[in-house]
Amino acid sequence: MKGRVTLFLGAALTAVFAVAALVSLVWTPYPIEVFNIAAKLKPTATPGYILGTDHFGRDVLSMLMVGARTSIAVAILAVGIGIVFGVPLGLLAAARRGGLLDEVIMRGNDLIFAFPSLVIAILITAVFGPSATNAILAIGIFNIPVFARVTRGGALSLWTLDYIRAAEVAGKSQARISAEHILPNIANLLIVQGTIQFSLGILAEAGLSYVGLGAQPPTASWGRMLAEAQTMISFAPHLAIFPGLAIVLTVLGLNLMGDGLRDLLDPRLRRQR
Repeated sequence: MKGRVTLFLGAALTAVFAVAALVSLVWTPYPIEVFNIAAKLKPTATPGYILGTDHFGRDVLSMLMVGARTSIAVAILAVGIGIVFGVPLGLLAAARRGGLLDEVIMRGNDLIFAFPSLVIAILITAVFGPSATNAILAIGIFNIPVFARVTRGGALSLWTLDYIRAAEVAGKSQARISAEHILPNIANLLIVQGTIQFSLGILAEAGLSYVGLGAQPPTASWGRMLAEAQTMISFAPHLAIFPGLAIVLTVLGLNLMGDGLRDLLDPRLRRQR
């Protein structure tokens, strides 16, 4: 019961921002590319501007909606990179457990872990320049060893089971066993890890945009909204409060979803209940 409640709350919070992101594809209260200096720094609850305006007269609600689209898109693509490359590497390492290939893959993961996503982003942007695409690449590269380790850890415990040994005796290749028997049985681990990395991707995108390495103008970003608001927080606190709340609530919702999915999908927790 607790897992279902947690999952519902997390899904509800996440759905609010997901719907806002989808709606922003076709409609926002005001276009975020248009400056209206006459309406700059309007407070919240101003007629026509529910959440106020920024120093350029842009509607904060519109900026938040487009910022949700940016953050979610970056996180989804970055997690996708981690899954596409990390899961096969983890399956391969587990199949060749204890061998040279396993050691090479795991030490390569350790090498990537030595460089946080911010450092990787700095290296990438030093060569290609700051952009949302490079932020996706930086976060995605950092996600690869995460999914590789989770996949390898879950797969190793399955390779010792009798039905896997029976499949080997039947002549199935390691690749076929990994695809038909290992991957479906660790899917729950990957789903939970995916929600966790998704929330971390939101945070990472906001952090990179805050320091100027993520999405660039005129693309809206929660992190850049916070960066622009820091010099005006004493007389226009709403410019920092609303993007900060958006980040907190989105990450909270995704973490609650992860906890709820873990409670529902983990067979050990089901047995305890």
